Amino acid sequence: QLQAYGGGLVQAGGSLRLSCAASGRPFSSYAMGWFRQAPGKEREFVATINWSGSYTSYADSVKGRFTISRDNAKGTVYLQMNSLKPEDTANYYCAARGVISTTTRREGFDYWGQGTLVTVSS
Repeated sequence: QLQAYGGGLVQAGGSLRLSCAASGRPFSSYAMGWFRQAPGKEREFVATINWSGSYTSYADSVKGRFTISRDNAKGTVYLQMNSLKPEDTANYYCAARGVISTTTRREGFDYWGQGTLVTVSS
């Protein structure tokens, strides 16, 4: 089970940190990812991290502004979002993949949390 939180309303240029807590299997056995879905658009990849945190990958649209990280002891994955833009407005979803390696494909993730809404005002 995945529980995402930390969304909210922020002005352009501001920052937010999303968190996603996982329960069930040992957290370190999962690769994790963040996706987002804006109104009327497809769900898109944002960032992913492997089981140990030694490898990360980002969508070009967020590279250099967002940072994904994890704390296996706490069973939590984070998404630090800086320099936010109005086009970052979306529901953000965390996802778990039942193997330790990562992927950027939505179909590669097995478990999904509920979304947390991020709204960036201009």
